Amino acid sequence: MVFKFFTILLTVFIAEMGDKTQLLLVAFSSKYKVRDIVCGTGAAILVLNALAVMLGSFAGSLIPLWIVKLSAGILFLFFSVTSLCSDEDEENKKIIKSAVAAAAVFFSFMIAEFGDKTQFAALTFGANEGLKLCIFVWAACSAGLFLADMIGLAAGLLLKKNFSSFFIKILSAVLFAFFGFTSVYTGIRLSPYDLPLWKIMGGIGIVFLLILLVLIFRRKSCR
Repeated sequence: MVFKFFTILLTVFIAEMGDKTQLLLVAFSSKYKVRDIVCGTGAAILVLNALAVMLGSFAGSLIPLWIVKLSAGILFLFFSVTSLCSDEDEENKKIIKSAVAAAAVFFSFMIAEFGDKTQFAALTFGANEGLKLCIFVWAACSAGLFLADMIGLAAGLLLKKNFSSFFIKILSAVLFAFFGFTSVYTGIRLSPYDLPLWKIMGGIGIVFLLILLVLIFRRKSCR
């Protein structure tokens, strides 16, 4: 049983390495406190793996994947903008309460990881081991996913310690923007409707750039 536990754990751990949610935690490390990131991520992992192991593909059919991807894209673009306009001072930290921060991490991680390869790994292990070992599989998958994502968080903290806050903000904004546009692109491609892909992408890109320009000019005028 111990061998089987670590086999599942290592499989999910390896599957998660280099995944977008690891990079997502790198970006979150410049925005929220470590405690809030760990709580939000841990809760999301437990819920996601429970869905994958217990409900399997039925859980994924409740919400069309293209809607999930579009929602994730919009959310990530929002975080990209807020990463640039946020400050590191104590007053700003007090505004973002721990409960709100943990909830933001929770829902962002849920959307980003929904339908990912680690969920399919959990689904496969759950199907192979059966209902009797579902809690066992859930614990092993959750542990593997959590350990892998904590590496992403550690990388973000290391960057925060060794580089300026301005560099971290730019890096966070770029990461969020990348995930945002790729998620929107994937969502449109997966849509059952004949949506004008490049017109929508272009429109979102223009709006995004206009918001960034407004923020840049506002920061310059405030100095």
